[in-house]
Amino acid sequence: MISWWHDQLFSNWKKFEIGYISLLLALQVGVYLLAPDSWIGMFSGIFGTLCLIYGMKGRKVSFIFGFFQCLAMTYVAWISHAYGSFAIDIFYVISQPIGWFLWEKSSLTKSLPKKQRQLLFGFALLAWGIGWWLLSLLHGQLPYFDSINFVVSFIAQILYICKFQENWSLWIIVNLANIIYWGILAYQLLVGATNIGTFGAALSQVALQAALLFNSLYATKVWASGEADYEGGTSKQN
Repeated sequence: MISWWHDQLFSNWKKFEIGYISLLLALQVGVYLLAPDSWIGMFSGIFGTLCLIYGMKGRKVSFIFGFFQCLAMTYVAWISHAYGSFAIDIFYVISQPIGWFLWEKSSLTKSLPKKQRQLLFGFALLAWGIGWWLLSLLHGQLPYFDSINFVVSFIAQILYICKFQENWSLWIIVNLANIIYWGILAYQLLVGATNIGTFGAALSQVALQAALLFNSLYATKVWASGEADYEGGTSKQN
């Protein structure tokens, strides 16, 4: 067990990866020091960053970090009235053990055929429009952005736990939308335009999504090159 943890956490890292990981984690702590009103937001940011970093490497330990991050993020979304985020975070919590099981059965990343990929992105666009309409009926915060977080994230997470490389393309869209979404909420809280949620929690999510955007861009390259196969080179080839 100790050997497994060591391999998962510390084996086979590039100097560039170590550098940018350190920077992304420092960003989460820095945001908390700037607005220390939500330690849960910082917890969510740190564990969310670790989850996707190890996911980029194709390692199952990402689901352990992801489970705790999703619990924290569910709370942040609830107090911020981000109902789309709240719903998808419940799904994230459930998907973590499922992802662990599926990654245990499959050592290789996969890619969809071109036609299926086009159908997938077309369906994601349609689903976003429907989600926007439904969230508008619930009077949620910024439903046009929250729908991306709710609907597109759902599709991306399914692709992720099934190890399809296309998941990262959808995560890039989600991360960009979330930076804008949480940035608007943080600004509204700062100027007193709303009292829903806390400034520190919203700002921590801006930092988290910026970190995850960079990681998603880099993960697209890593998964396409096969570097994430066999848990990033830490497990035996079948």
